[in-house]
Amino acid sequence: MPSGTFLILVGPEYEDLEVWYPKLRVEEAGYATVLAGMGEPTYRGKHGYPCAVDGHVRDFQASALAGVLAPGGWAPDKLRRDRDVLRLVRDVDAAGKLVATICHGPWILISAGIVRGRQITSTVGIRDDVVNAGGIWTDAPVVVDGNVVSARVPADLPAFGAAIVAALSAAVPRPHVRDATRPLAAARV
Repeated sequence: MPSGTFLILVGPEYEDLEVWYPKLRVEEAGYATVLAGMGEPTYRGKHGYPCAVDGHVRDFQASALAGVLAPGGWAPDKLRRDRDVLRLVRDVDAAGKLVATICHGPWILISAGIVRGRQITSTVGIRDDVVNAGGIWTDAPVVVDGNVVSARVPADLPAFGAAIVAALSAAVPRPHVRDATRPLAAARV
């Protein structure tokens, strides 16, 4: 049976489905999940669903996690300004563990400095942000590039959930080293 803890970042006006659907899929696969925020005990989603968090992001270490999810909504615009969030995302990535993201979530990966040279998808609204950060934006329901799994929008959640579970199940953490021969910024539409 799989084991490990998967952390989901939560902030004000998170995209409700992009937190709860992956949470349930990961738990169904046998992993524990924790919801971590920036200090408030609860957050309300864009559609009004409340989310009580299990702790502050600074209380979690990459070494204790199987992976992390940066969901969308408006929360990433706040989360990407928090140094503890960025440290955790960088540390999980550096350890070669799963970094999953959807919709506006790649804003967090951009601010953490882990997008350059990687193939990523997102909502089309932040395509330019991904490209300007050196990512290779691709319009596909799910994109897997090493330990990073990304998806566009809530309609892609079934494929995204399956990709997260597959990545966790197959995970053998490998420290991330950027391939300097890969192109840095090219948009594919």
